[in-house]
Amino acid sequence: MTSSQYKVKLTKLAKDFNFEEVFIPEGIEQMYVRRSDMSRPGLPLTGFFTNFERERIQLFGNMEHAYLASLTPEQRYASLDKFFQHQVVCVLVTSGLEIFPEMIELAKRYNTPLYRTASETSAIMANLIASLNVALAERVTRHGVLVEVYGEGVLMLGDSGIGKSETAIELVKRGHRLIADDAVEIKRVSSKTLVGSAPEVIRHYIELRGIGIVDVRRIFGMGSVKETEKIDLVVNFEVWEQGKIYERFGLETEYTEILGIKIPSITIPVKPGRNLAVIIEIAAMNNRQKKMGYNTAVEFNKKLMSHLEGSDED
Repeated sequence: MTSSQYKVKLTKLAKDFNFEEVFIPEGIEQMYVRRSDMSRPGLPLTGFFTNFERERIQLFGNMEHAYLASLTPEQRYASLDKFFQHQVVCVLVTSGLEIFPEMIELAKRYNTPLYRTASETSAIMANLIASLNVALAERVTRHGVLVEVYGEGVLMLGDSGIGKSETAIELVKRGHRLIADDAVEIKRVSSKTLVGSAPEVIRHYIELRGIGIVDVRRIFGMGSVKETEKIDLVVNFEVWEQGKIYERFGLETEYTEILGIKIPSITIPVKPGRNLAVIIEIAAMNNRQKKMGYNTAVEFNKKLMSHLEGSDED
């Protein structure tokens, strides 16, 4: 279940999915959807309202329509009257079905938005749930830079001035894409997936010290930016510390936890002369290889152990 603190305007949802407006009440701009799950109100139409969820979008498909069609006009009015009394967030009639006059009359009486769509019930339900899962997802904003490198979403974290934005610009020049600079809004869209985007006011912009704000889309073209991206890898930048032991083989996978989800992560020590953009490219390709079942560090370790065992036998 999604958090009630997030909401989506009903008018925006209707526009995005091209719903036909059958009845739109006054105050529609202040009506919101706060739940991503849907209801097929078959049982409520028969008078059973135990555990009825009024904040869900109510879908009337072929089954509900057939049931209402089987009733006399008086019975249909009584059934729908009990339903509309619960002040549901909205009613959506699917499959382009005929809308009964009683439904329109009661929607007006109870000030309930009434829409229709040509899409089939199962299809529109799946699409609405997918869209609302993203829009209503639990979220957090992190200071960092998110880029897409070879299809991998790479979240770069580190102190201000360490070189995240400069690395992002170099990656964009090399054909990769910027999603967010400075502030990354991260949403938990499923039990194992995080999606990052930029706040609208700074979308497609990047800050370079000494130059100022740069519009990446205008300078490098539409192909250099992207609205959202799944986060596949976290790269932590830190100033190179003399004497500190850094990972050299990569046998142990580290993780960074964000919103309860563990994302593979690496730590990159930063010092003058290191080409961070190339390192990020290699990290992204290596992470992709791991997801496809090939771990270079493990394979190298196997070869090394086999070589050592062969040397012992000699």
